[in-house]
Amino acid sequence: MIVKRIIPCLDVKEGKVVKGTNFVSLRELGDPVGMAASYSKAGADEIIFLDISATNEGRQTMIDIVKKTAETVFVPFTVGGGVKSIEDVTRLLQAGADKVGMNSAAVANPALIREAADRFGSQCVVVAVDAKRFEDGWHVMTHGGSKDSGINALEWVKEAERQGAGEILLTSVDTDGVKDGFDLELTQAVVESVRVPVIASGGCGSPEHFREVFQKTDVSAALAASIFHEDTFSIQQVKQTCARQGVDIREAGLF
Repeated sequence: MIVKRIIPCLDVKEGKVVKGTNFVSLRELGDPVGMAASYSKAGADEIIFLDISATNEGRQTMIDIVKKTAETVFVPFTVGGGVKSIEDVTRLLQAGADKVGMNSAAVANPALIREAADRFGSQCVVVAVDAKRFEDGWHVMTHGGSKDSGINALEWVKEAERQGAGEILLTSVDTDGVKDGFDLELTQAVVESVRVPVIASGGCGSPEHFREVFQKTDVSAALAASIFHEDTFSIQQVKQTCARQGVDIREAGLF
């Protein structure tokens, strides 16, 4: 059985780690390079770095921060934000990213997924999907969760997989930052729609929420931001809680 992964996510705006609720009301939390290094040492299975303002502000992801972060971490490192072309993907991988996440540009041009997968391999391509519930189902949101594409999220993840995505990073806009738990219904619906690994994101407020999403859905990994950034809970506490309740997790340290 493949073990479940615990992933801290660093949302970065203007060089600082930030966090908000439902993708708004952002507050600064710290330096991304230092925080990434701490998480790597603390037992994170992977780290995700998202420049959340890159698409809206029309600029490239901050390559210098990516380079510095890649030098400090010793676990797989995914970078996204403002990825619009194969050249962007190339620069991020050359800067030290193991995988590159794409969202808005992939929705606008699904062929970008195929081009990246063909050139670098599907294992390097993560399609980030920000989904919000509407009366007719979940829609894909773009531009940092601010624009409704009108595209059905379940159909979109299938298309992303067909184009060559190696992983889906799924964020529920409805639960993001709320800390009441992951959107289990959305998460399982997406997992059942694709064969590639899915990372659950949005809504984690406690170690129990990790345990819940792992035991009630078939998700491969789950991430959180606030609970780690604000030192509410540690990565080891999350791993120990999951391991104690039968979740197959990576080394959780001493109990």
